[in-house]
Order: sequence, then structure tokens, then C-alpha cells
Amino acid sequence: MFVKNTSQLLINDLNDLQLKLRKIGLITLEKALNEVRPKNLIEKTVKIKKNKLIIKNDIYDLKKYKKILILGGGKCTAEMARSLENILKNSNDILYEGVINILEGLDISNMDSESNIKFIFASHPVPNEMGLKGTKAMMNLVENTDKKDLVIFLISGGGSALLPLPKQGITLKELQETNSLLLASGATIHEINTIRKHLSDFKGGNLAKKLYNSSGATLISLIISDVVGDNLDSIASGPTVADLTTFKEAIKILKKYEIFNKIPLSVKKHLEEGVSNDKLENPKINDACFNNVHNYMIGSVNSAAKEALSFLKKQNFNAVYFSNEVIGEAQDFGKKLYQIISQNIKEITKREKNNKIALIGTGELTVTIKGKGIGGRNQEMLLSFLDFIKEKSFDYNFLIIAANLDGIEGNSKAMGALIDNHVLNQIVEKKIGIKKYLENNDSNSFFKLIKSEIVTGPTGCNVNDLLIILIQK
Repeated sequence: MFVKNTSQLLINDLNDLQLKLRKIGLITLEKALNEVRPKNLIEKTVKIKKNKLIIKNDIYDLKKYKKILILGGGKCTAEMARSLENILKNSNDILYEGVINILEGLDISNMDSESNIKFIFASHPVPNEMGLKGTKAMMNLVENTDKKDLVIFLISGGGSALLPLPKQGITLKELQETNSLLLASGATIHEINTIRKHLSDFKGGNLAKKLYNSSGATLISLIISDVVGDNLDSIASGPTVADLTTFKEAIKILKKYEIFNKIPLSVKKHLEEGVSNDKLENPKINDACFNNVHNYMIGSVNSAAKEALSFLKKQNFNAVYFSNEVIGEAQDFGKKLYQIISQNIKEITKREKNNKIALIGTGELTVTIKGKGIGGRNQEMLLSFLDFIKEKSFDYNFLIIAANLDGIEGNSKAMGALIDNHVLNQIVEKKIGIKKYLENNDSNSFFKLIKSEIVTGPTGCNVNDLLIILIQK
């Protein structure tokens, strides 16, 4: 089980229907998480038969390669690497080594102590010295490759922070300052990564360019998406993918969120130089450095959503995937959610007489930080929803779970939270003021108070966020 505080969520104070809905909601969450476990995604995608590496429908003859390098970074890459190594170990005479940057605090005690892969613990969402050390170690291996080597790069969400390598003239501290400003600005992940790519010698296709200049060795990327739309150039800021963005766009984004004049001078100078000098731009689609690069997306939140829908249909819910673009400011979406639910109930009940409705949504909201509280985007969205509906009456029972599937949301230790009629009743009965929590971006303190935060710790999974809504009339 991923959820560690199930007993706190399934309390005796609930009535039978509330308890039933919470149990179904939590089982749905568990099934969705299991579907996007990196181990399962790797095993479904990668096979080795008679010294042939098979990825989806493509075949690579391993006899052609002298050795394999396994590199990468992201919240999923520890389990991805372990699963890939287990596959390689079952085949004789394959030499491999590697370096992977993984999330600090992740428990890897169950991994093989004799692994040929070195794991570096790095920080997220702001990069640290260990992340820089690991990225430099990867680049050192790349610089010493041979044309007959095979590089397998493992990518998942979180890689943008876990794989720092700032451009010459920019210090790690200056990169950290820029990251912190971006994260507090309310910018989308695509916008943030546009800037990250233009401050990095690793991201934005620069890893592929470095390998091409060093040896031209074959590069295979196995990618788990955590971004809305699954744009490969945005996932972990696309180290092996052509950059579709520009320096000009990066500056425009910084000005849009009024932080261009707040970033360190070295960062500002580099971006301005990039606008006036095309040679500083990241490699684009037709660049020769991508001729021997093969990118495979092996998993995304769609897999989790489909598994959730399948399970809920078996529980006799009329289940609908209402949106794969749950985006925007968390508090704003929270206010809209009541209307979304009401509209879907109206449309579904026109077609079906079933009184059990399930809505699944996926995406990634943003938070513009103004307070000093503890929270995260899903918790803030749910709190905003509760504030909007606290004086409304309901003729149905509802349960909503909103969760960041990597297990850690914002600066809290929760993955998200759960709300229902019981939570709503507590707010009214105990006269809990919600506004002060919203104004201070302190959603986690609220959900701790009413004991409906969801705690898993790092799950090793990282795809978009998942929204599970259950309605029983």
C-alpha cells in the first residue's frame, strides 16, 4: 500500500456511505499509482531476447556495442534503473555502468548492493551541489564514450531540478535563486522549463549535442511524462530532445511574471546574449546531433487514469475522464470545480439512471505563493473548493481526492488530500475559518487539523496529478 495513514482517513465517525466512498477512493488511488510504477512501465516496454534489445517495436543488436552506459535523473529513475539492470543481468556478456541522480530521502535499501549503477541523492525542486556533482559525472562518462557504445538515458519528472549544469558564468547559487523565483511566481512547468533549458549545458538537447560531439554513440531515452500534453522537450527539460523554445521566449516569460529584474545579473546577461547570438541557442529539430537519438515515452498519467476508470466501472460507477488538462491557478480551479461537477452530473444523469458517478481529471495546477504557510497545489485547490461550497446544500454524497502522484506536494509532506461531506460538516460545526489558510498558502495545516491529508512519502512514481471525484445520489 502506498498510503501510510489509511487508518486516520477511515475513521469511526463516518457514516456507512461516507466510509464506503472513502474506501473506494483510496483503492482507486492505489490502483492508479501501481499502474504507473516505473518497474511495471519498464518491464512492459523493454525486453532482451538472444542479445537483442527490444523497445516497443524497435530492435537493437547488443553485439554491435562495446558497453552500455545507463544515465539519468528524475523522481522515477531509481526504480527505472533497478528494473533495467535486472533485465540486463539476465543476459550474458553485457558490460554496463552508470550514474543516476535520484531524489534525496528516497529509500533504496532494497536495491542490489552490487549494482554497477551509482546513485546520487539530489534535491528538488531547487537544485543542489550533489545534483551538480552527479550531472558532471554523467558528462564525464559521455565525454569518454566510443562510437560503438550505447547510452540509455532514463528521464522522468523532477529531472529539471535533479540534473543541474549551469552555463559558464552562472553559479549554482545563482541558478538556485532563479529557480526559487520561478517556483513562487505562478508560472507553468512549461514556462519554467523554457528558462531552465536556456541556462543549462545539459538540458534542452544539450546532452545529445555533447554525446554527438564526443563520439556520436547511439542514445536511447526512456521517458516517463509528468507534463500536461506529454511534450518531450518539456519533460525534465528535454536533455535528449530538440528544444522548441527560444531565448526570446525565456525573457518574455520572466517579464510576464515580473521577475526579469529580480534574477541574478549573470542569468540576465546570458539570456540577453542568447537573444542577440543565434550560436548560443539550444539544438533544434534538424540538428545532426539527433540523428542517432531514439526517444521513447513509456508512461504517462493517462495509464493511471485508464486504470482508475476501469476499476470504478467495475464498482458500478458511471465513470468519465472529464479532463486531461486540469491546469491554471489552484485557487481559481477550486472555485470552478463545483460548476464542473454540477454540469457533469446534469449531463450524465440525462443519459443514465445510475446514481453513482465518477469523474477523473489529470493535469498540474500552479500556485502563486504570497504567504509563508505549508501546502501544495492540490491541497490549495481543495481548500478553495471547500471555501466556495461551505454554505451550499447538497442532495448527494461526494468524495474528492486530489493528489500529486510522486507523493510529495509543495513544501508539505503530503501528496494531497481527501474531502467529502464529513469534512464539510466539520467546517460548519467547528466554525473553522478557511480564508486565513488560503491567504497564507497554508492548506496543509488545515488538512492536518481535520485529519484528511493523504501521506505516502516519495512513491517513486512521477506523472501528472490525479483528481478522483465520486458522487452517490
